[in-house]
Amino acid sequence: MARASRVINKTEVEDAMYVEQIMTRAVDTVTADMKLSHAAQVMREKSRRYLPVVDDKNHLVGLFSQKELDRAEPSAITTLSVGEVNYLTAKITVGELMVREVITCAPDTLVEDAGRLIRDRRIGNLPVIDNGELVGVVSETDILDFFLDVMGCGMDNATRIAVSLPNRARALGSLLHEINDAGGYIATVVSPVSQMSSPKRVAIVRYTAEQPQQVDETLRQQGYTLLSEKLPQR
Repeated sequence: MARASRVINKTEVEDAMYVEQIMTRAVDTVTADMKLSHAAQVMREKSRRYLPVVDDKNHLVGLFSQKELDRAEPSAITTLSVGEVNYLTAKITVGELMVREVITCAPDTLVEDAGRLIRDRRIGNLPVIDNGELVGVVSETDILDFFLDVMGCGMDNATRIAVSLPNRARALGSLLHEINDAGGYIATVVSPVSQMSSPKRVAIVRYTAEQPQQVDETLRQQGYTLLSEKLPQR
């Protein structure tokens, strides 16, 4: 099973975000000998699109998804009766349909590395393995929630500005100092790396302040170009 991991220095925990900090720990699982009908019921009741398949030691042996379930179900044009369909699906096991080559990651995988792996491999989630044992699952939703948090999207009391900056050393730092000096508290800063080779770059800053309009006006007076401005709702 492919596994994304790296050697972690535990003193780094305060400075980085790892999969173990955002993963779902209470994982719904199935076993290889479970009947298809039972697994389908678990997926419906738990609203799951993916179910890790584990053995009696909680070691990952495969992955069962809605895709495998759909593939096993008869088409709408089948000539089988309902009873015959139920009989056949009751005999099929998860182990006969599950994906055995599962892409996984470790608890100390960086969140951005996990996100890139999910995107590049076009998968919905990554089982998290520690010493051979399934300890959690990180999904595309977990990754999205993390990056929305990094962007500060849930901060109703923050001002969001997009500022055009010259692409040179200290330009971003000077902008942040100006915001602080004008009474703003920096919450988040994002600047796309795709612009690193351009003469200009955009910095998206969220900050809180008692008088955000005054902060933004100060920036304009200092010669900054505000491409967009979204003030908090009062």
